[in-house]
Amino acid sequence: MPTFEIGAEAFLLDGRPHQVVSGALHYFRVHPDLWADRIRKARLMGLNTIETYVAWNFHSGRPGEFRTDGARDLGRFLDLVAAEGMHAIVRPGPYICAEWDNGGLPAWLFADGSVGVRTAEPRFLAAVADYYAQLLPVVAQRQITRGGPVLLVQLENEYGAYGDSTDYLTRLEGLIRSNGIEVPLITCDQADDEMLTRGGLPHVHRTATFGSRTTERLETLRRHQPTGPLMCMEFWNGWFDSWGEHHHTATAQQNASDLDALLAAGGSVNFYMFHGGTNFGFTNGANDKGTYWPITTSYDYDAPLSEHGAVTPKYLAFREVISRYVPVPDELPAPPPPGPELTVDLDRTVPLADVLDLLGEEQTHDHLPTHDELGRWSGFVVYETDVAADDAVVSFAEVRDRAVAQLDGQPLGVLSRSEGSRSLTLPDRAGRLRLLVEDQGRVNYGRRLGEAKGLLGPARTARRTIDAWRTRGLDLDEVSPALATALDGGSVGVGPVPGTTFASGRFDTVAGRDHFLRLDGWTRGLVWLNGTLLGRFSAQGPTRTMYVPGPLVRDAHNHLVVLELQGAEHGTVRFVAEPDLGHTER
Repeated sequence: MPTFEIGAEAFLLDGRPHQVVSGALHYFRVHPDLWADRIRKARLMGLNTIETYVAWNFHSGRPGEFRTDGARDLGRFLDLVAAEGMHAIVRPGPYICAEWDNGGLPAWLFADGSVGVRTAEPRFLAAVADYYAQLLPVVAQRQITRGGPVLLVQLENEYGAYGDSTDYLTRLEGLIRSNGIEVPLITCDQADDEMLTRGGLPHVHRTATFGSRTTERLETLRRHQPTGPLMCMEFWNGWFDSWGEHHHTATAQQNASDLDALLAAGGSVNFYMFHGGTNFGFTNGANDKGTYWPITTSYDYDAPLSEHGAVTPKYLAFREVISRYVPVPDELPAPPPPGPELTVDLDRTVPLADVLDLLGEEQTHDHLPTHDELGRWSGFVVYETDVAADDAVVSFAEVRDRAVAQLDGQPLGVLSRSEGSRSLTLPDRAGRLRLLVEDQGRVNYGRRLGEAKGLLGPARTARRTIDAWRTRGLDLDEVSPALATALDGGSVGVGPVPGTTFASGRFDTVAGRDHFLRLDGWTRGLVWLNGTLLGRFSAQGPTRTMYVPGPLVRDAHNHLVVLELQGAEHGTVRFVAEPDLGHTER
């Protein structure tokens, strides 16, 4: 049986020195029908290993649930890695960051506010133990020691940037080993003395994360890992995007130079990212270091392999550097065909208010509840209450993260966490106040992990506190058959689309072909194709197109649905030939 060990100077594969040349490819950000294509293109760039995080909340969306079907079939993903003749590194968290909702931690775990976060707190460890008991057997049976592809498993993730509990890390190590993991364990932290000290255990191999100043970073790592191979577990060859910012890029030339220095020093590498993929649905995370910035639907990351699987100049530059150190196949991936170009009229419109009964049940409360109290771990909740003519204004302690307000169906304004707006002026009349509150993504890094979403009280007017509320969590993860029928029966016509309105239409195209959707003239909202929630869009940018994976597209009667939250100039959208990820700093 093959072996993989950490030697005195190098990784040892079957007893021989082995340089790991790996790339991050998150199965949960790629349509499962495209996994094999992306893995193959990794091998053709010269990689010998695929690394993936495991997003706990992707498998456990609600308490008592653990799914490994379809897009959650980690076992199938690892088997495809093996079929391509490659190895694998698995990083199961429990925390992953990854610009993913709540850093991969299930929101339901922290709903009562008393469970510890990334500590040895008993209930947190008990939940992790249950998670590992369901996940790690999938990994264990695919270890290299059992004829599979898995070489390494990570113990926590950049823990030195968050805590310093060796007890917590030791407990995690025990849980991992007790679930059959035999391959070497690693930790990774930024190439910073303090973080590398705080984030590891003496007997667990340390790796570092960085994207530049290679020689200096390796020297820092060597101070904390005196023997054994040096590895950059996250070679940052790009960066993520947030709504309202520019599209981040890094030059292929500089990236390649830094990579050359790393490989020439004998170091092993894991590109973060080799292929970024997409934050489908409500899966994007957010950052909050004083200002709240939700992550875009596109997770292209300026990676060597683009969001839609195309070879980039960075791919070619990396391939050339890699070829100096390890064998690289002669074959290059063929370029994907351009997306079909067509215009689609979304000629049926239905106000969200008209279909609320199809999306969730109303509940009544004697206080202002959070989304978490309602068991809504992502997406939207409708809040309603009655206001009087002399209430004058309504304000909230916090808004997490955005609320579109109406009085008796008439627009009042928007409350926004990013903009710091928490108050609305009310008309001089009584009526029904409705707020459509959006969780725009849970914070994925830092001390705000596990925080509640929704409206946080107290809710006050000029003369009183509002305690009587009605709520309705909206099931928007897919377009149900009942909702599709209602949308097909909507008002007919192509014109301006008011806020909080569904607009839908049907179109024919090339089945199985990737598409790129432009929503010029639309403001912000959600998009579904054939019932699947593609994700969020926003005129803030930077991204100007949405990636539509070919496996979702059929030849006839494709059903496109947009929920516009603020208002659109017209009811027309376009599919274009190429993606447009927006403006850059240069």
